[in-house]
Amino acid sequence: MRPAERLFRIIQILRASGRVMTAADIAERLEVSPRTVYRDLGHLMASGAPIDGERGVGYLLREAFDAPPLTFTFEQLEALAFGAKAVQVLAGEDLGVAAREALAKIEMSIPPEHARRLKTAPLFAMRGAKQPPPPKLLGPLRRAISERRRLQILYRSLAEQESERLIRPLGLTNFGPVWLLTTWCELRQDFRDFRVDRIQRYEVQAGRFEVEPDKSFEGYLARYTDC
Repeated sequence: MRPAERLFRIIQILRASGRVMTAADIAERLEVSPRTVYRDLGHLMASGAPIDGERGVGYLLREAFDAPPLTFTFEQLEALAFGAKAVQVLAGEDLGVAAREALAKIEMSIPPEHARRLKTAPLFAMRGAKQPPPPKLLGPLRRAISERRRLQILYRSLAEQESERLIRPLGLTNFGPVWLLTTWCELRQDFRDFRVDRIQRYEVQAGRFEVEPDKSFEGYLARYTDC
C-alpha cells in the first residue's frame, strides 16, 4: 500500500469508528506496524488534520473531515480512460454502462483541464473482425460470483461431449475472443475452467457457499503462479 493511500485509509478508519482508537488497532486494520501508524498520524496532524491523541492513549477524529479532491496524473487519467473503453468493448453492456458512469463521476470531481484530458485521451479499444461480442451469460455469471451462488451447469466440451457439473463460480478471465469461468468443481473436488460460450444452460442453486481460502479465486491464482 502506498503512503498516500495509507494516510487516506487512516482518516477513513477514524471517521468510521467515531471513537478513540489506538495505533495498534489501526495497524491491525491496515496490516502494518504500529510504528508506521505513529509516523503516519504524525504527518496527518502536522498537516492540519483534526486528529486528537497521543501515544499510549489513542487517537480520535474530532470533527467532520473531508479528504482532498481526487487528483490524478495525466498518465493515470489515460489509464482510466483506456480501461473504461476496453471494458465497454470486452465486458458487455452492463459493465460498459457502469464504466461510463464511473468516468462521469470522476470527471465531476477533478479540475476541468484534467476532465478534458480524461474525455479526450487518445487511447482506444476496438473489437476485431473475428472478435465475437461478449457472451450473454457474463452478467448472470458475475452476479453468481458476487452473491456466492452455486450453479448447476450443462457444459459442452470442445470435443462436443456434454456433462453436468455443480460448481462454485469464482472468477472470469478474458483471453481475446474467449471468456473463461474459473470454478471449484464439486464433482472433481478441484479447480476447473469452463469456456463461457460452451455453457449450454445453468441453474442458480439456493443458499450461498462460504469462501474457503483453498477453494477461492485467490487460491486458484496462487496455484497457477506457483507452477
